[in-house]
Amino acid sequence: MNLLPLLAALTWPPSLPDNSTIHTGSSDLLLQPTETLKEGVEIAKAAPKVEFLYYGCQAYDPEGGLWSSWGDGLVVGDTYYSSIGDHCKVEGNAFLYAYNLKTKGLKESMDLKSVLKQPPGQYVPGKIHSRIDMGKDGWLYYSTHRGSTRIAFIPEANFKGDWILRHHPGSGRTEVVAHAPLELQSLPCGQLDPDRLIFYAGTADGLKKKDPQFLAYDIQGRKVLFSSDQGPARSMVLARSTGKLYFHTSNSGAAQLLRFDPGNPGLTPINATVGLRAASEETRKGIVYTVDRDQLWAFDSKTETAKELGKTAVGTNDYITSLDLDPKTQRYLYYIPGAHGGAHRDGSPLVQYDLKTNTRKVICFLHPYLHKATGYIPMGAYMSAVSADGDKVYITWNGNRGVTQEDLDAGKNFKFNTCALTVIHIPEPERRP
Repeated sequence: MNLLPLLAALTWPPSLPDNSTIHTGSSDLLLQPTETLKEGVEIAKAAPKVEFLYYGCQAYDPEGGLWSSWGDGLVVGDTYYSSIGDHCKVEGNAFLYAYNLKTKGLKESMDLKSVLKQPPGQYVPGKIHSRIDMGKDGWLYYSTHRGSTRIAFIPEANFKGDWILRHHPGSGRTEVVAHAPLELQSLPCGQLDPDRLIFYAGTADGLKKKDPQFLAYDIQGRKVLFSSDQGPARSMVLARSTGKLYFHTSNSGAAQLLRFDPGNPGLTPINATVGLRAASEETRKGIVYTVDRDQLWAFDSKTETAKELGKTAVGTNDYITSLDLDPKTQRYLYYIPGAHGGAHRDGSPLVQYDLKTNTRKVICFLHPYLHKATGYIPMGAYMSAVSADGDKVYITWNGNRGVTQEDLDAGKNFKFNTCALTVIHIPEPERRP
């Protein structure tokens, strides 16, 4: 049913047309491709069940800014952890959320303003821009960023650098692990080695004089383990089996990897080249998959060699920032092209890449289904995660509500204004080992 005529003017917090907290549905519309679908891309035969919710912290209009999400999420058991924020002012704010699949509750776990307690007028980051990772100690770890580091040029902001934080889901407690571990550096690219409790980051210089720096931070010792002027521009490869970390310094395209070994701190070039906008978890065989634009690579952490696999785009968009391995079968990768916007022009597809056959399949097209059902247009996603059984994909969307069908038909441009969560329940025939 098309509920758009029931929509009122844009209000905050966002709400569904029937004032429910969650929309659940399935439709053949989820399997209808756009004209942009590339030749040879498969479409699932069975439509998934889709759950849709708005993030409740979006209680105010960010005054010409936007609510947005830029990091990467995590599933632990039946809970999906994610973050969104408002980063358009000196005093921004970012929020950590937990969605429980059993209770269908999307709960705010933390907001940065309350934790950091900065004096009025001083800098509060509006983005959790790193991955959210859980350590062996049961804490979630993440780092912050504003977006533009021009904040350092505003004296009253008192910018010293960004934060590494941790949150304990059981107790609800949040702690600052480190503030400005590298002076005047934001921490947009970050992830945790959960076994060795080392937080790795690539930085953005507050004075825009330096290229990204590299940081290895010892969580237990609360000290910088190693830093370098050569840092990751976008993403990193963690080989959990060995504890070694790999990255390159190129902002885009394939480049030679550097290796960091925490047992012998230092950076060493290796004879492997990959594109690295996003990376998967390591498989049981020691393989990590990486992606940059319309190309997928496989990096073997045992032999430190890499090879190209295949193309990733299914339509006009090829910007992918989250690459999720099915933990159970380890046969499939999941991703959403068009992370920074424009995904709806290809139908906002959730893509499954079959590593056995090197083929691409669209599990569902979430646009225009969600627009017709809820009034929301999913425009791009940085943050996604797959359940342990490989049967659910969680996606945090940057998107828009308030656009009419007439405006869509007229091809009018529009921007992000609201974040939402979808849970895609993948039918069993579409994910067999």
